[in-house]
Amino acid sequence: MRHCSYLFVACFITILTTTNASAQNNPPEGFTALFNGTDLSGWFGHGTEDPRTLWKMTPEALESHKEKTREDVRGHWSVENGELVNDGEGLYLTTNKDFGDFELLLEYKTVRLADSGIYLRGVPQVQIWDTTEEGGKWNIGADKGSGGLWNNSAGAPGKDPSKLMDKPFGEWNSFRILMIGNRVTVYFNGEKVVDQAEMENYFDRSIPIFERGPIQLQTHGGEIRWKNVFIREIGK
Repeated sequence: MRHCSYLFVACFITILTTTNASAQNNPPEGFTALFNGTDLSGWFGHGTEDPRTLWKMTPEALESHKEKTREDVRGHWSVENGELVNDGEGLYLTTNKDFGDFELLLEYKTVRLADSGIYLRGVPQVQIWDTTEEGGKWNIGADKGSGGLWNNSAGAPGKDPSKLMDKPFGEWNSFRILMIGNRVTVYFNGEKVVDQAEMENYFDRSIPIFERGPIQLQTHGGEIRWKNVFIREIGK
């Protein structure tokens, strides 16, 4: 009887956890979930590297490359209670699919000294900072807050967010990002902090940003958690 009771409790906890994970990663109407709340399906690993290196590969070579990178991903990424968790190291989680124009929704929370971002079409990035002075990056813009297109040229529109909207460590932050053509609008915790700014092509500033590319969740320096990662593709 005692064994049966333990088994019942374990099964109940598993069902409850799965239910909660599914509930919090359920996309709103018109959106698709990039993260299913239970595993790493739909993703591979990539770093800060020109996505054209991927597009030059044959389909067979690309699939082999993706599978190899997933070994690194499994070493640093996991799923806990419906949350994507990274330990602050390893390759960035990268969508198998490339996207053109889109609306992206996601939530994240992080820790002190962590440095992260969201790559759009494989290009860095909507910045995520430790915005405290103790984080040590006020001299390069962390004092202005997260949400800016930090890899734009100095002084370019959108490089810095218009307002500091970061929540304290341990609380969830939310992004709504619209990318139409080469222009990006960022809502961060409900405030518009970037308004239709042109995103520069970090890999070659002499040409526009690519028409299509993957979404990447960048992370280094400390644990970061993500959930409710949804996308709505926008047709021409």
